[in-house]
Amino acid sequence: MSDIAVIKTGGKQYKVVVGDKIKVEKIESDPSADGKNLELDDLLNGKKVAAEIISEGKRDKIVVFKQHPKKRYSRTNGHRQNYTEIKITGIN
Repeated sequence: MSDIAVIKTGGKQYKVVVGDKIKVEKIESDPSADGKNLELDDLLNGKKVAAEIISEGKRDKIVVFKQHPKKRYSRTNGHRQNYTEIKITGIN
């Protein structure tokens, strides 16, 4: 049976196993560490989860529309969230 880990990054928790590819909120790269590999903490067992950065980018645009009926008020705004795609390489 494969190991299951729960990691927390960007204020959210993700249930992962080795080989998973997930998109998480933008992770700032540490200049002193290797730019492609990271290490995250497992919330269940206290183990270390090794991950590799695959790509970075922006998600699809979300349109935010506000309107006050009968008041001639409407406002449209858009937002594109930055993300980092990571691949889980090991759970130690």
